[in-house]
Amino acid sequence: MIKRCLWLWVMCLAAQVCQAATGVTLVDDRGVTVRLDAPPARIVTLLPSLTETVCELGGCARLVGTDRYSNHPASVRSLPKTGGLDDANIELIASLKPDVVLLALSSRVTDRLESLGMKVVALEPRTYKDVQRVAGKVAQILGSADGGARLWQRLEAQVDAAAKGVPASARGLSVYYEVDSAPYAAGESSFIGETLSRLGARNIVPASLGPFPKLNPEYVVRADPQVIMISQRHAGDVGARPGWDRIRAVRDKRVCAFSSEQGDVLSRPGPRMGEAAQVMARCLRESVAANKGGAVR
Repeated sequence: MIKRCLWLWVMCLAAQVCQAATGVTLVDDRGVTVRLDAPPARIVTLLPSLTETVCELGGCARLVGTDRYSNHPASVRSLPKTGGLDDANIELIASLKPDVVLLALSSRVTDRLESLGMKVVALEPRTYKDVQRVAGKVAQILGSADGGARLWQRLEAQVDAAAKGVPASARGLSVYYEVDSAPYAAGESSFIGETLSRLGARNIVPASLGPFPKLNPEYVVRADPQVIMISQRHAGDVGARPGWDRIRAVRDKRVCAFSSEQGDVLSRPGPRMGEAAQVMARCLRESVAANKGGAVR
């Protein structure tokens, strides 16, 4: 009887150790320690860059719901859409019975989800270092020991390759990157600004103004950028803005107008940043010859 009890005790202890070994413990961007008993089988993501990171790391099949803006890869488009950053559908998320919800640090539903007993991990990539860190955290959640490091190495190589494709004549060009027609711009300290720097471009918005500052339109006129990067939706009215017809980029037809699909790639700090770098590098290459062939596309 004693031997049998001892054997059972050893077996129980071994089971507990194994269970602990398969669990996941991490600190999210709130500084909160989150403990998962096992790598999650059911994941809800509430930020497109997190959706793309999960999929890039092989976890797409574990997604049971995403925010309304997640549209890549194509397989996530058919998943239940739970709303946006400020209007996430709590009831729908709960009905999906997620093992974990991955969302932005700025999300307003974190406390509510946790009050309902859901595990929440807040991760918000804003810079290159953030993307590297978030890739590692998501890989950890998925139970992939080195997936994050491999993803980051691939991104770095892709950005380096894009930079090598920018000719010397395009390096040093001053760039205004508009993220919204208010206008909001991508500054040097943003992940977009970091990519521009890696490509050898000179951002007219210094880091001191923040990553995505709202600018006075006159600021852009005074800065007189040589290249403008902007969405197709707002590119048509650039020359009609007060004083903007005097900007070199407008006068010399160095305006890169990005499609909505390209905009998604460019605006998401995640696995497609290498592709984004290629898009911007192509804009810089074409800009040096823009005077010969009309507006840059």
